[in-house]
Amino acid sequence: MKKSIFGRLDGRDILRFVLECLGIGVGAVIAAFAIEEFLVPCTILDGGVVGISIMLNNKIGIPLGILTVVLNVPFLLVGAKKMGKRFIVKAAYAMVIFSVFLEVFAPMVNATKDYLLAVSFGGVILGIGVGLVIRFGGCLDGTETVAILLNKRFKLPVGQTVLIFNIIIFVIAGFVFDFERAMYSLLTYFITSKVLDVVESGLEQTKAAMIITNDAKEISGQIYKKLGRTVTIMEGEGLVSGKKVVLYCVLTRFEVHELKEIIKHIDASAFIAISDVSEIIGRHVKKTADINIK
Repeated sequence: MKKSIFGRLDGRDILRFVLECLGIGVGAVIAAFAIEEFLVPCTILDGGVVGISIMLNNKIGIPLGILTVVLNVPFLLVGAKKMGKRFIVKAAYAMVIFSVFLEVFAPMVNATKDYLLAVSFGGVILGIGVGLVIRFGGCLDGTETVAILLNKRFKLPVGQTVLIFNIIIFVIAGFVFDFERAMYSLLTYFITSKVLDVVESGLEQTKAAMIITNDAKEISGQIYKKLGRTVTIMEGEGLVSGKKVVLYCVLTRFEVHELKEIIKHIDASAFIAISDVSEIIGRHVKKTADINIK
């Protein structure tokens, strides 16, 4: 069986990948609709690259779709070697679909020019769109890629890093436009974040995964190699199945999809339980030293 950048190819893998791309595409279209029909007419910013693109579009007139693609390219290049080929391909696909439909929706009649309606409905619809993209393993904004890389290298929380990026962008927007507009943008961001969490099925940025498998060494090695996460290996015994090895690791919600892909290609029969983590004390990521995995 041939291998590709996505691992071993069979009918189920191809079908799954097609369905994931379909889900990412739908999410990207919904997000583009929210941006162009609700936020842009009221000059309300989204966070990250899109927020910067809206400011530049307003000031220099370059189409929003083109700006979004161009500004995201450096982030994709930075993350290309660290995030895995599957993630980067999906992120690039999501960003292209998003940018194309920004231009498709741009000439249409705006849904509303009322600020409160734009913030409320725009934030909810945008959260649904971005949530779908993340749920199926994609990414719409390059700043999220940088936040994940910083998390792996410096242990900075992904959610807090993205929030800091966006607060800086909103403060700049306050000087470029006015601070009332910046406050509307910040409120939209919080609404979007909450809806995104519900759609993506996780209220916390951090997740804990417990994996019961017969291929513990190979799975833990791939988790460390591809995600930069150390794994705790424990011995267990099933009531029916007998002796088992249990793996435990902590990761971000953006990495859950990649974790499932790693396990699926090594041990499709593995049992996986993923739960929310409300607080972490101590180091849970280790990428600074090599580990001898036999």
